[in-house]
Amino acid sequence: MIALTAAEIADITHGRLTGDPDIVPTSVVTDSREATPGSLYVAKPGDHADGHDFVDAAFERGAVLVLGEREVTDADGRPHPAVVVEDAVLAMGALAAEAVRRIRADRQNRGEDFTVIGITGSAGKTTTKDLLAGVLSTAGATVAPRGSYNGEVGVPLTVFAADANTRFLVIEMGATGLGHIKYLADMVKPDIGVVLVVGTAHAGEFGGVENIAKTKGELVEALGEHGTAVINLDDGRVAAMRTRTKAKVLGFSASPATTEEVEARNLVVNEQGFPEFDLVLPDGGPSVEVRSRLIGGHHLTNLLAAAAAAFAAGIPAADIASSLSSQSAASRWRMERTEREDGVTIINDAYNANPESMRAALRTLADLGQGRRTWAVLGAMLELGEDSIREHTAVGTQVVRLNISRLVVVGREARALYISAIQEGSWGDECSFTETVEEAYELLQNELKPGDLVLFKSSNGVGLRHLGDRIALPPRAEPTGDNAAEAAASEGNELL
Repeated sequence: MIALTAAEIADITHGRLTGDPDIVPTSVVTDSREATPGSLYVAKPGDHADGHDFVDAAFERGAVLVLGEREVTDADGRPHPAVVVEDAVLAMGALAAEAVRRIRADRQNRGEDFTVIGITGSAGKTTTKDLLAGVLSTAGATVAPRGSYNGEVGVPLTVFAADANTRFLVIEMGATGLGHIKYLADMVKPDIGVVLVVGTAHAGEFGGVENIAKTKGELVEALGEHGTAVINLDDGRVAAMRTRTKAKVLGFSASPATTEEVEARNLVVNEQGFPEFDLVLPDGGPSVEVRSRLIGGHHLTNLLAAAAAAFAAGIPAADIASSLSSQSAASRWRMERTEREDGVTIINDAYNANPESMRAALRTLADLGQGRRTWAVLGAMLELGEDSIREHTAVGTQVVRLNISRLVVVGREARALYISAIQEGSWGDECSFTETVEEAYELLQNELKPGDLVLFKSSNGVGLRHLGDRIALPPRAEPTGDNAAEAAASEGNELL
């Protein structure tokens, strides 16, 4: 974190300072449990709790300053050192914007480069972020989001992890409505903007898929003429964004394009489900082999996007290919594979779900399951609005047509998926519906057999990722102690 005094923080956020103006926090946290000596604790109101209620706890763990919306006193009635602002989250954004400005200026004064890369899309953001950070770290100090920090709180927290020694800053950008990506892009001023796909997830919340496309395009609109827009030419709505930017456009595609684009040629998905291909970059050089360790051919989009962004950042082709070939999934619950001792294989892809990612995961299950009994344990795809029944119905039909051996549908919000599978011809014990995750757990514990291959897929809020973790344990083992607490970890940030 860059050094800012309490007085500077108050000035940047237009806040009112109480306490020593010379306090210099060394980190920023929004969870009092993560406070350490020297922390700035951001006390923000939340959906389920008010951060101001935990100020005392943050100071007990070593916090030295609060950024909040009202004063909080200690047990003796004395105000905690604080910067009081109207909106703590907007204040975080202002601090992050100033941090990026200072890091860039400091590095420029030293004759050193600093590159900010923003990534958005309806699916694949976190995987692409992880891949790109892995590539960039071979060339310099790289800061990237922890988990899926991609919103108005997560992006500033990522920025606060950077300092004047940071060469590359990777920012994942999610949104729930028009203007959200613009807000984040204005905050961090990206040099490179990556747009992956425009899907139908959250279409109801956005007011339609065209508004999703408008929102995603806000990233390339924010780029200056010296920037680079990295866009997916295999998605028509993304490809159309080339007219919305002043920046140089670098496209990527799994289909033959031109020598000015990033391409994958000779794609195969091997018997382990890993995509392998020849990467062609627009540098006039020979292709380089990429032998990915990610499960599923659908990861080709993420691999190409990371390769294109790394190329735009100046990374040599050989280094890009080498890094992409060495990386496996870095974030949890993204096609996460576990082999149980009894021969059952678990693929836990239940961090989030939308129609596109659901179809891709099911195709991977079918491909990997040749000669094995396959299970699709599926929950709802949330926030699809008026398209929800239609999209869940389509998934149920796909499960049957892919000849998945067993389907377990969990929760009433996904019942249309179960009904469509029955109507498509899935009878008897081939198709099961459970009201709760616990019922699904009991069914699986009783019926899984050695050699079975099980996919877990749902939106984050359904909680199937934790069911997948439980089933990945040895049969009949239950989480205890610290493992139980970890299984009940707080929800991730599932922004589109």
